[in-house]
Amino acid sequence: MATQLKPKSTGQNSFWKVIDERLGLEGISYPVPEHANTLPYVLGGITLFGFIILAVTGVLMAQFYNPDPANAHNSVIYIITQAPFGDFIRSVHFWTANLVFITILLHLIRVFVTGSYKRPREANWLVGLGLLGVTMGFVFTGTVLKWDQEAVEALAHNQEIGELLGLWGVWFTQQFTLSVPILTRLYIGHLTLLPAAFVLLIITHIYLIKQLGISPKATPEATSGPPTKNQGSARFSEHIQRMIGYGLLLFAVAGGLALLFPAVLGQAGVPGEEVTKPLWMFLPFYPMEDLFGIQGLLGGSALVFILLALVPFVDRSEWLSPRKRKWIIIVGGIILLALIVLGIVAGVSQPAPHLME
Repeated sequence: MATQLKPKSTGQNSFWKVIDERLGLEGISYPVPEHANTLPYVLGGITLFGFIILAVTGVLMAQFYNPDPANAHNSVIYIITQAPFGDFIRSVHFWTANLVFITILLHLIRVFVTGSYKRPREANWLVGLGLLGVTMGFVFTGTVLKWDQEAVEALAHNQEIGELLGLWGVWFTQQFTLSVPILTRLYIGHLTLLPAAFVLLIITHIYLIKQLGISPKATPEATSGPPTKNQGSARFSEHIQRMIGYGLLLFAVAGGLALLFPAVLGQAGVPGEEVTKPLWMFLPFYPMEDLFGIQGLLGGSALVFILLALVPFVDRSEWLSPRKRKWIIIVGGIILLALIVLGIVAGVSQPAPHLME
C-alpha cells in the first residue's frame, strides 16, 4: 500500500485539509520506484539535510565572527571560549561538513555505478558536479575563515591560483580591490555567493529529478531512457521521511564527534611559510603541487572535473548494469584508486617547510 500523508483521525484530517489547501503538500506524495527509497538513492537527500545543519550552525557562528584580518582569529577564539555553546556549534559545523562531503562522494559513486547519468539525465549529472564544486568552495573558504596557520597557507594558494588564471582569477587576489581585505571578501562569498549558487543549482537538480524521474534500477537488462508515466507503488513522501530520519542520524553522529573531538584551531597564521597540510578533501592534489608547483594543483583538480564532466558523453551505451559497462567502471575505479593512493601518500608524508612565493 502507498504511504499516505493524511492522518486518519477526523480532527487531524480537517487540520491537514486546511494546511494542504494552502501549501499543496499532497503534491510530494507522487509515485516513485521502490528502489528510490533505499539508502543508496537517499544519499542526495541526506546531503541536503546536512547542508541545512551547516546553514543553521553557520548563521549562529556568524553572529560572533569578525572578518577583519586583525580580529578574525580572536573572534574564533571568542566563539570557542565565550559564545553560548560556541565550541559545540563550531565543532558540529566542522564535522557535518566532513560527513556531507563523504555523502556527496558516495552519492556520486552510486550515480556513476548505476549509470544514472545517461540519457536523458546528462544535464543533471553536470549540475551535480557544479554542486560538488560549490561544496569544495564552501570547505575552502571555511578553512580560510579560521585565520590560523592552515588558513593563511590556504589563502596564499588561493592568491597564487588567482594570479595564475590572470583576468579570470582576479577576484581571488588582493588586486581586485584595495578597499576590502581579501579575507572579508571570502567571508562575503562564503555567506552570499556560494549559498546563492548552491540554492540555484539544488533547485535545478530537484526540478530535473522531478521532471525526468528517478533513474531505473541497474538490473542486467535495464536501459536508459525517459521515465514511465507510473514509476512505481512507492511514494516520494516516504523518500522525504527517510531523508529526515537519516539526516537526524547524521546530526547525531556529528554531535557525538563534536563532543569527543572538538574542531581544532591552530595558532594565528604567519604569512610566507608552508608547514601544514590541506584538509583530506584536497590531499590527493597535494603531491601534484610538490611535483609541478601551483600549476599542478590547478591542473590536477581541473583534470578530475573535466574527466567527470565527459562521462555521460563518452559512455553512450543504453545499458545501466555495471556488468555491461565494464570499461567505464574499470577506468573510473582506476582514477578513484589513484586519488585515494595520492591522498594516503600525502597524508602519511611529512610536510616539508619552505617559503611560499
